[in-house]
Amino acid sequence: VQLQASGGGLVQVGASLRLSCAVSGRTISAYIMAWFRQAPGKEREFVAAISANGRSTKYADAVKGRFTVSRDNAKNTVDLQMNSLKPEDTAVYYCAQDRGSPFITPDWDIRRIEYWGQGTQVTVSS
Repeated sequence: VQLQASGGGLVQVGASLRLSCAVSGRTISAYIMAWFRQAPGKEREFVAAISANGRSTKYADAVKGRFTVSRDNAKNTVDLQMNSLKPEDTAVYYCAQDRGSPFITPDWDIRRIEYWGQGTQVTVSS
């Protein structure tokens, strides 16, 4: 299974970016898909997750109201729309696939991830 993230870049504060993740080797329709990020010197942290059918989402408090995760199971892709970007959003963003759950439970976290993408850099300049 391969996850290929794209769409990162260098933007100004307040700008928007849309990240995309194309998955090959396995259909995503039965799996939670998620985005994580890792800033220099920090641990990888959760950003957003979307259930297998797309009807349920979960966001980190830091991005609620600014980021939106979506998926297209027919195209085997998952996107992250990022608006009102802040310098603290600067990080390498990783898309990820759950090991087998279709639904996001309250205790769902990074330990559920089976596959990771290679990451795409997002830099927000002030």
